[in-house]
Amino acid sequence: MKTETTDVVIIGAGPAGSVAAGLLRKHGIPVLVIEKETFPRFSIGESLLPQSMAYLEEAGMLRAVVEAGFQYKNGAAFARGAQRTAFDFRQKYSPGWGTTYQVQRAQFDHVLIREAERQGAEVRFSHVVENVDVSGVQPEVTVRAPDGSQYTVRAKFLLDASGFGRILPRLLQLETPSGFPVRSAIFTHVQDRIPTGTFDRNKILISVHPQHQDVWYWTIPFSDGRCSQGVVAEKAFLDRYTGTETERLQALVAEEPGLAALLADAQWDTPARQIAGYSANVKSLWGNGYALLGNAGEFLDPVFSSGVTIAFKSASLAAQCLVRQLRGEAVDWEHEFAQPLKAGVDCFRVFVEAWYEGRFQKLIFHPNATSEIRDMIAAILAGYAWDRDNPFVTEPRRRLAVLEEFCKL
Repeated sequence: MKTETTDVVIIGAGPAGSVAAGLLRKHGIPVLVIEKETFPRFSIGESLLPQSMAYLEEAGMLRAVVEAGFQYKNGAAFARGAQRTAFDFRQKYSPGWGTTYQVQRAQFDHVLIREAERQGAEVRFSHVVENVDVSGVQPEVTVRAPDGSQYTVRAKFLLDASGFGRILPRLLQLETPSGFPVRSAIFTHVQDRIPTGTFDRNKILISVHPQHQDVWYWTIPFSDGRCSQGVVAEKAFLDRYTGTETERLQALVAEEPGLAALLADAQWDTPARQIAGYSANVKSLWGNGYALLGNAGEFLDPVFSSGVTIAFKSASLAAQCLVRQLRGEAVDWEHEFAQPLKAGVDCFRVFVEAWYEGRFQKLIFHPNATSEIRDMIAAILAGYAWDRDNPFVTEPRRRLAVLEEFCKL
């Protein structure tokens, strides 16, 4: 079997893999990206957070994203029964980008990986990683080519950006329970036909089921008159609904009057899909000669659209560590990669838990929240979960508890 060598192998050409490749190529480091699918390919996770823009800029990919013509996004809107509230991300506590985009991931991911190629990364589509050996001095990856032949790549370091494929966690038995209940999502893209002026297409809309506070819907408008529409609930709840995935999703949308009215004229022209049990965690985010990026390491929940931001953050941290390590410097991957990444993820986790418990919903719909508190919350919703100057980042549980008591008064 043929053996190749390179400096860095990246498994997966999604957002984390593309940005990591771009950041490493800026330092002249040879990079080989192995991707099992052929791009463009469908994916969900279409609503970006403004914090993501800094990482796209850092990787030299921002101009390509801007010129792709995606839907402008400046905030998030929430609906629960007759209650409505919205957060403008430009009015946030943390400095940095306040706007971003809502993207069809097939096109967005393709734009990013093309930029990584333009910057000098080698990308092999339709190549499948079948085995990984990290027991030696350098990791070795066994790959199956499209023609069925196998080859081995020996690298100085391996980055797993395989997303929900979770290649290294599966092969190395790194997976561990996430701690979240098993939830499922049913989703599709529709021609929404929402009348002009009745809907703010510059914001993602999160709607809460009128009878079940832990069941929620996303509506993500795109620039071409289409939108991503989905619902999230515990799997047992969704299993009550029968028919095709599209019929089940339509039945659930019909139960939320505001959303049903908004999509009354929608053309459901794309078969819906379902994913279940997507929340995941691992024993460690790094090991001998490897690190896990984005969803390959941990995925919380789609409610605050944090997935791509966490993917970018992990790519940025890993690239910084790896550039130094390949220069011969000593790197503490636990303190310089895993712990900083987990700090923001754990902040998001507190807000996700509070959302499903109904506590965070009470806060965002409270009519008398101060502008300062709303600005701090807006910063979290905009992805600035690593801003240690924000009290809701450094003490999220205590701050939310104090706010909850305030709302009761």
